[in-house]
Amino acid sequence: MSPNSDAPGSVRSASEVNERIRSLWLRAGGSLSTQERAEYELLVVEWAAAIRGEVVTAA
Repeated sequence: MSPNSDAPGSVRSASEVNERIRSLWLRAGGSLSTQERAEYELLVVEWAAAIRGEVVTAA
């Protein structure tokens, strides 16, 4: 993952993670390198977990 990632175990909101995903795509110009693809995959998993957490909290 990129060097500016938050500490492991930190909890970010879905909107924060979504913003990181958007930023990654913008920086990459729409075509991800192998390293960027790995970062993207981790962010998507984190985003999905954040969404689940927000849904459970709202219920």
